[in-house]
Amino acid sequence: MPEVIVVGAGIAGLACAARLAEAGVDTLVLEARSRVGGRIRTFRPADGGPALELGAQIVHGDRNPAHTVLGPQPPAPRPEAAYVVTGRVARPMALLARGGHPPWLLESRLAALTADRGPSPADGPGPAAPQGPTVGTWLAGSGATSAEVAVAREWVRQTWAADPDRLSAAAVAEAVRQDPGGRGEFCVPGGLDLLPARLAAGLRVRTGTPVRRIETVADGTGVRLLTDDGEPTADRVVVAVPPAVVHRGLLTVDGLGPERAAAVRALAPGDGFCAVVTLAGTAPRTASVFDADGVGGFVSCRRGRPEALLVAKDAAAACVREAAGSAAHLGALLAVALPWTAGTEITGVETADWAADPWSAGAFCAPRPGSAGAAREWARPLHGRVFFAGEAAVIGRALPWLQGAYADGRRAAEEVLEAGKQ
Repeated sequence: MPEVIVVGAGIAGLACAARLAEAGVDTLVLEARSRVGGRIRTFRPADGGPALELGAQIVHGDRNPAHTVLGPQPPAPRPEAAYVVTGRVARPMALLARGGHPPWLLESRLAALTADRGPSPADGPGPAAPQGPTVGTWLAGSGATSAEVAVAREWVRQTWAADPDRLSAAAVAEAVRQDPGGRGEFCVPGGLDLLPARLAAGLRVRTGTPVRRIETVADGTGVRLLTDDGEPTADRVVVAVPPAVVHRGLLTVDGLGPERAAAVRALAPGDGFCAVVTLAGTAPRTASVFDADGVGGFVSCRRGRPEALLVAKDAAAACVREAAGSAAHLGALLAVALPWTAGTEITGVETADWAADPWSAGAFCAPRPGSAGAAREWARPLHGRVFFAGEAAVIGRALPWLQGAYADGRRAAEEVLEAGKQ
């Protein structure tokens, strides 16, 4: 019998298991999918071309733990051309900078909000915390023009996978301020899925094993898990799956109680949809396109390569999802963002529908009003036997991306180790 079972082999679960293994704790990781990595998924072209990411896209910051695990990674390459789509026309991104309030400047100003503006509305005691100023409200009063605000609102949607009117301005600013990841953006040339693969090396990981129920043993001396393959037991268990998996009834955790059940409902992830479209022609230049109309999310291509990558969140995810079902509709969407694709045959489409994935139910959780209280409630250990980890647990105190998930997995491991001393 393992001392600890970790449920979920995403970054949080693997980081937790790796820390426990470092401390000499006998640990088993159970993963429902047939692979490790959670919401990291890498696409590798059949001809050996550069890897493309269908999930987490980038390594944020020069102090991101990915550098510690994989070694120093190179800066993300800058595109030769950058465009923004407005009114279904692609224009040079530089045009946005000529105005007084491009979206990245507004984003920086929002992140610079100081603590003396009052507590974050997400810092309330739970999901029912009162509504405070939203990012949408802040943008409306930022002094930007209506056109600039419209572009900035879509920029926020694609950054946070949530509507600006449902995001706490103070909580977003606090998450950015508290992020320890450092500066810059970096890539993993061999594919971001090398990170979970490296974390999993040396660990006992059993894939294709969804856990259906977690219950405390009758005498209180351990935990029993119900899986399709049996009923393993352990001294303690770490739940490193999104709360939405519990909300959807795919995993039952006995004894959650009403407050934690409310937290589960509040920590719903935003919509996310990614697609790699392979075309008969190749890109004339490396380009990055931001669709400010809310239709395509971020679209990119690489010089000399036949693939176009679409990464869409919130409402744009629904648009790309619908377009992906029709070559004609997908071709029309691409032709706006990347005119070189017009009339070019689509030869393949690989998609990742994160909202439809039962083990993710979406992209990631955003800092909405009340969500920090919900995150604290979700992260609180249960009966000293069941612990919780993941990006949903860091809302209100860190960015809910790769670095946040990794750090929270390590936090949960320390809680388990401390509990083992008692």
